[in-house]
Amino acid sequence: MPNNPEPTEPDRERALGRVALWLDPDDLRWLADHCCCPADATEETRDRCLRLRFRAGAALHKAGLKR
Repeated sequence: MPNNPEPTEPDRERALGRVALWLDPDDLRWLADHCCCPADATEETRDRCLRLRFRAGAALHKAGLKR
């Protein structure tokens, strides 16, 4: 999980150049719990995977769904 996650605010996300992605809750659960980084993955790749997994879990939480 990122060290200092900030809450999701639509205006802030747009300002950061981010876009909304609508996924089925089961797909979000899979994404939140699944890491397919190889053993020799770079730190950058592992950080990206961690960010995606965190955001998937946060989306489920914000929607009031169980992970």
